[in-house]
Amino acid sequence: MIIDGHVRIGQGREVELTADTLLDTMDRLGIDRALVAPDEAAIAYHNRRGNDAVTAAAASSGGRLLAYAVANPWRGRDALDELDRAADRGAVALAVDPVLQGFDLLDGLLVPLLEFAAARHWPVYVRTGTPPTALPMPLALLAGQHPEVRFVMGRSGATDFWIDAGPALRQAPNLVGDTCYAPWDTVLAALAADPEIGANRLMFSTDAPYTVSATELERVTDWPLTQAERLAVLGGTVAALLGLQI
Repeated sequence: MIIDGHVRIGQGREVELTADTLLDTMDRLGIDRALVAPDEAAIAYHNRRGNDAVTAAAASSGGRLLAYAVANPWRGRDALDELDRAADRGAVALAVDPVLQGFDLLDGLLVPLLEFAAARHWPVYVRTGTPPTALPMPLALLAGQHPEVRFVMGRSGATDFWIDAGPALRQAPNLVGDTCYAPWDTVLAALAADPEIGANRLMFSTDAPYTVSATELERVTDWPLTQAERLAVLGGTVAALLGLQI
């Protein structure tokens, strides 16, 4: 089974992706499931609109789409109430973006949302790659402070901070990286070959609509892996995070 670990649907500042277009692309490429987060404005501000959009898309997809919930941590108690509402509508994971939402990973603002995620057994996707607030090493420190939470290092620091992806994964065993943007013959191969990391600490993600999904999938299918490693990267790792049987 192939599971795309992170996609954003809706109208972004420079990109747009509808649920129908995503499903058509998945059919064409043989992607079985995808985790969907809402667009940029919904992540930053219009949380309820975004959560309604992704949970509705998931509910009408026949199980093929799974919803990330979003809530800006600056909203305090209201953020937790919104996550609770999204969970009732079927959300299965939390997505945060420190740049869009305006906080530092280590300033404590995110802690109540992480406690919510831990109680729900939700993995937490954190987009990385933008200084100074969204970087791999601070995320590793955060993961170390919350060993009960399973974190995804979105974009694995792409692109200027790929060099920090390996140290971050070695530091935090409850952290996995994703494959989008990363060349297999340099970045991904080095991570998979590291005895403290390995391919099973990486998950396939297209990060559509910011990438070309076919290219991102081809990057992983061209990567010379064992069958077990390929199964883990393409679906097993994210399925384990979500507690899915595949």
